[in-house]
Amino acid sequence: MRTRKKKWAAGELENNPRILRNESEYFGRLGEYFGDGLPIYLELGCGKGRFIIETSRQIEGVHFVAVERDETILATAARRAEEKGAGSVVFVLADVSDGLDFVKAGEISRLYINFCDPWSRKKKWAKRRLTHDTYLELYEKLQIPELFFKTDNRVLFEASLESLSRRGWLVKNISLDLHNSGMENNIMTEYEEKFSAFGPIYRLEAQPQAVAHIL
Repeated sequence: MRTRKKKWAAGELENNPRILRNESEYFGRLGEYFGDGLPIYLELGCGKGRFIIETSRQIEGVHFVAVERDETILATAARRAEEKGAGSVVFVLADVSDGLDFVKAGEISRLYINFCDPWSRKKKWAKRRLTHDTYLELYEKLQIPELFFKTDNRVLFEASLESLSRRGWLVKNISLDLHNSGMENNIMTEYEEKFSAFGPIYRLEAQPQAVAHIL
């Protein structure tokens, strides 16, 4: 479903100080942009920003970067972050399928993937999943040490487990029904709040082989 464009979105994209634009001198140099050596957490597909805004309030001493490909949705998230007084959060307008050129290896300390498109209708679409081997290889090259993943799609979750295991990632804290697991401090996305009543939420944490061997 296409997002209805908002008249104010263009101005928000141009002027909101929380949006890191691709013409910025710091695009691809996040560490230099923040400039203090604190960890940087990245969310792919932030939607309207509820998760990343609330997470920035709960976790101190961390910078957050949220990526969204839809201009209007990104503008909404950035505006909300300003209105709600979010922590250290910046937003990047980008399509992950084009790569993560705004990220340098070793800059990201944690990756969040929440309710991404399951691409489950056709088998040939599987390679588009953000937990497919191709993307896992990219995360490895960027030296991202941990991945937090949530979905309500069982097919995607099982396929993700297979991909992670195939590449030797250490998978832990698996939940097949997150909202009835007793886990504290779970921050819901807009999608999660709306659709969790229709079925379980699946969650896991994972670390690439290189990190897992150190532990």
